[in-house]
Amino acid sequence: MTKNFPRLRWPASLLLLLSFGAAAADGPRIEGPWIQGAALVGTVTPGSSLKFGERQVSVSADGHFVIGIAYDAGPAAELEVTDPAGAVHRHEYSVAPRVYDVQKIGGLPQGMVEPPAAVLARIESDQKLVAGARTFDTPIDDFAGAFIWPVAAEVTGVYGSNRILNGVPKQPHFGIDLAAPEGAPVRASAGGVVRLAHRDLYYTGGTIILDHGHGLSTTYLHLSKVDVKPGQEVKRGAVIGRVGKTGRATGPHLCWRANWFDVRLDASLLLQPDPAKKGETKK
Repeated sequence: MTKNFPRLRWPASLLLLLSFGAAAADGPRIEGPWIQGAALVGTVTPGSSLKFGERQVSVSADGHFVIGIAYDAGPAAELEVTDPAGAVHRHEYSVAPRVYDVQKIGGLPQGMVEPPAAVLARIESDQKLVAGARTFDTPIDDFAGAFIWPVAAEVTGVYGSNRILNGVPKQPHFGIDLAAPEGAPVRASAGGVVRLAHRDLYYTGGTIILDHGHGLSTTYLHLSKVDVKPGQEVKRGAVIGRVGKTGRATGPHLCWRANWFDVRLDASLLLQPDPAKKGETKK
């Protein structure tokens, strides 16, 4: 039997923000909510330049851009726009806070909680590969298109969960866990360019990172099979790998993540919510 793609429950206040977006009277038009973990696509007058925090933001020829709101951002953010005539305009926005889940997982082998000293050099090397794959500022605009779920599955883990492993607090979980059978096809959630395709990273096993342009990327973890190569261009919906349980995983699932450069985002917020349908999230 074919599974439906999962739907997450969205607070009414968030749906209102998503419906109307956010824009200053004379400022950039922003699509989506100013909420922790969100990727925001916007437009400014073509020929403008844009700064968000300390980062200079790429703007496409038609004025499109994307920015990312950090997990712990807030309570306010500022966009600095320099228009084609050279005038500088600053626009402030309120960032909505979130309450994150606490997820306790016990009975794990101790090596999954604290890695042995013998693998620390490998972990450091892996982290450099992943970080490097998220530095690209590619002038493609797939970030501005629609995103889809990468696999049809039940949501078993959500972004921002504060994880306690064998009683030891760890860093928050920044992915969306999708429980699917081993070998199920994993599809590109949007078009882009493959920046990392690795079959065996220590923590995440088979790992793919797709660059969707202007610093926005999505990541696919614990794959049993990697079907793409670095530099390859892929279309939205193309099969890029297979669900697995490689790396530090207790069972077959896809961990799906999103980033704006090194800012960790909530991948589920890339999707258009459907308020008429109830969620299938299992926590």
